[in-house]
Amino acid sequence: MPSAPEYTAPALDKGLDILELLAETTGALSQSEIAEATGRSTGQIFRVLSTLERRGYLFRDKQSGLYALSMKLFELAHRHPPLRGLVGVALPIMQQLAHDARQSCNLAVLDGTEVRVIAQVESPADFGFRVRVGASFDVATTTGAVLSADTDDIVVRSETLQPGITDVVAPVRTAEGTIAALTVPYVATAFSEVDAEHVQSLAASAAREITALLGGPAFTRS
Repeated sequence: MPSAPEYTAPALDKGLDILELLAETTGALSQSEIAEATGRSTGQIFRVLSTLERRGYLFRDKQSGLYALSMKLFELAHRHPPLRGLVGVALPIMQQLAHDARQSCNLAVLDGTEVRVIAQVESPADFGFRVRVGASFDVATTTGAVLSADTDDIVVRSETLQPGITDVVAPVRTAEGTIAALTVPYVATAFSEVDAEHVQSLAASAAREITALLGGPAFTRS
């Protein structure tokens, strides 16, 4: 049988190339830099940039003229039912965890080759380590190790990128395996109201509760 014809949409290709470029770039880029990086002329991408800006996918600084990604793509991802359901189930439990542990906590998933934070609850105490929702990190972190491993184990490890922080990470699982990681970036100071060992127990219990509500397997140990 003859193969199906391959249809092209040049304008769409340009738009996707621009979005992918800016997603991989630290900082903002000018129109000429975007054109050069995507192998096109400034004239070829002018209308695409204007459309992406008008639709809210790009932000253009009025003074410098530089383009950067907005949060529109992240907002669209949060409308996706599986992710929305996970956050909806986890947030009340995370709020209770933050209250009991007197520490902040966050929920992250694997996003390609990165770790993406999809929910965060701040510490009710006067101090804590906050991670921005939407932030991404290399998988070579404690949270990344839990997400990459098909295990029930709770992982506790000092965070080399942030001295003074000990990540307490528990997997959230379904029948398919680990789908998210619940992390308490534990800050130990003279004012800490809850010790690290108890925080581990609280994090494990919270992850078990989220897992149970999602219909996942129970932990074999905490």
